[in-house]
Amino acid sequence: MFFSFEGIDCCGKTTQIKLLANKLTEAQRTVQLLREPGGTEISERIRTILLDKKHLNMTQISELFLFSAARAQLVSEVIKPALAQKTIVICDRFVDSTTAYQGYGRGLTLGAVKTINTVATFGILPKKTFLIDITIQEMLDRRAASHQEVDRMELGNKEFFTRVRDGYLEMAEHEKDRFVVINGKQHIETIHEEIWRVVENILPQLE
Repeated sequence: MFFSFEGIDCCGKTTQIKLLANKLTEAQRTVQLLREPGGTEISERIRTILLDKKHLNMTQISELFLFSAARAQLVSEVIKPALAQKTIVICDRFVDSTTAYQGYGRGLTLGAVKTINTVATFGILPKKTFLIDITIQEMLDRRAASHQEVDRMELGNKEFFTRVRDGYLEMAEHEKDRFVVINGKQHIETIHEEIWRVVENILPQLE
């Protein structure tokens, strides 16, 4: 079974992934945690290139293909074998990030992005995608409070991230069976409980 977590920067998805993984482990489930881009030696090398602020001249098309290359390696090398073993895969970002950031955010043709996504994933999609939604201002406030240095992908302006967030919400509206939209301004434990209720209800499908 495959779950992905999505959202704009600082939405809290990484925290929720850890909480869900711990809960599943307590329930005697085998869990594989992954992040995108990354998760394999090749994918991690691509990640370094993508996030390095020395590469500000990277074209939007190059960015799209690099993300997709990292994903194709991850799916082939890790995700497909894990799912075949009935391992629960939880991924911090997946294909919807490319649609949101490179499609809606960068303005690349959505049809082309969708085709490339399908090729890179071998047609594999998560059973459920948890979209933790926060406002752009909330993202900026959390980023300022964290005092963490931003990477190349986090350098976009408010207009860029507004397009990304709007893209996520539009995707969620079109794929209601897969997406679960969660208010990211709620208490951490409240969000976790909301996610766990969804996961707990579909775990029997693994039996």
